[in-house]
Amino acid sequence: MSKQKTKFSCQECGYDSPKWMGKCPGCQSWNTMVEEIETVVRTQGMTSSIPKTKEKAIPIIHIESSSEPRVVTSNKELNRVLGGGIVPGSLILVGGDPGIGKSTLLLQTSFELTQAQQKVLYISGEESIKQTKLRADRLNASSPLLYVLCETNLELIEEAIQETNPDFLVIDSIQTVFHPAITSAPGTVSQVRECTGHFMRIAKGKGIATVLVGHVTKEGAIAGPRMLEHMVDCVLYFEGERHHSYRVLRAVKNRFGSTNEIGIFEMQEVGLVEVNNPSELFLSERPLGVAGSAVVASMEGTRPVLVEIQALVSSTNFPSPRRMATGVDHNRLSLIIAVLEKRMGMFLQNQDAYLNVAGGIKLDEPAVDLAIAISIASSFRDQPTQPFDAVFGEIGLTGEVRGVSRIDQRVKEAEKLGFRRIIMPEKSLKGWTHPKGMEIIGVNTVAEALKAALG
Repeated sequence: MSKQKTKFSCQECGYDSPKWMGKCPGCQSWNTMVEEIETVVRTQGMTSSIPKTKEKAIPIIHIESSSEPRVVTSNKELNRVLGGGIVPGSLILVGGDPGIGKSTLLLQTSFELTQAQQKVLYISGEESIKQTKLRADRLNASSPLLYVLCETNLELIEEAIQETNPDFLVIDSIQTVFHPAITSAPGTVSQVRECTGHFMRIAKGKGIATVLVGHVTKEGAIAGPRMLEHMVDCVLYFEGERHHSYRVLRAVKNRFGSTNEIGIFEMQEVGLVEVNNPSELFLSERPLGVAGSAVVASMEGTRPVLVEIQALVSSTNFPSPRRMATGVDHNRLSLIIAVLEKRMGMFLQNQDAYLNVAGGIKLDEPAVDLAIAISIASSFRDQPTQPFDAVFGEIGLTGEVRGVSRIDQRVKEAEKLGFRRIIMPEKSLKGWTHPKGMEIIGVNTVAEALKAALG
């Protein structure tokens, strides 16, 4: 028996409405409501391979604790982001801009898994098998354990999974897969939600680690219903500028690890190459002895990263000055400028302020506040900073410098790259011993930090 129902679904957030509306009440987007005819069909073919067992509820104290087994790939950056490796039976969603390198990363990962005697099934819904073969030849990623199929029908994909019985499954991409029992077009909210639900049951029922490639909207969010990110175990975003060779893989959700880790890759002719020392990479083109430049020792998960922050302060020709920030929060820049005006007496109301994090990385921890303040003051006063100084610390609204965590890792990373002086919160000096040969300057206020950095 089948039943048809007409509804209007928002293609941005998945909000359903019985009538058309110009503005979506869910995400406030205009002209995103599309008519869909939903046909509900009772079938048994799709879930017949998944065992149906009735389990009883048991007390949690009687459940044995066991760590999830992981498949460790030879890609250390990917292992770091996933929390130590790929968990069998996990459902992973990878999103990113078109042409950023998602298919390249997954094809390389598939080949690396075959080297560990893992059988991989790569489902391509956007490219033919010959196009996939050309990419594999370019990446030198051919293996008899790597199976490739060009298919978008969910029922045929499930048949291929039953025949191949892989250990690792890649769906490129989820927006191209369709359920034949649903009359809406591929990529719509109904199709994406239903197909993801089927792949989730296959992954959990058969213990197959599954990766879904998701398209992104013009705002950078993964297209489709928000429920898509709730259904999966891990959400990864592949970031970076298409005109630059560096890519950042960031976890925004991970049920098996931390969400603060990032993996850094460089796009080369042979594919994506992992970057083992990102601090040296980000500081390789840093100019020495110039105004408006400061180096911050930031933490990305468990990894310390040294990044250059550049600021440019110039007179404005407009009634209201411009505040532009790349790589840090725009509101954080305005807050620090307000602190410099109120507590340091800098008249920045007639000055445009531009801030940039070199290398295209995004910093969101409060420890970068002190480097932002020093770079802005250096550009405003036109005084260069010391070329071998590294700074970190959080700034409060009263002008105080607050302590941060993981001091020893930040200082050791700076020492490894040849920095000789560290400007940091004095409250963080207790409880650890700094390396010999490093000058540590503890500060309590922004005024003390500017005096130490600029004299």
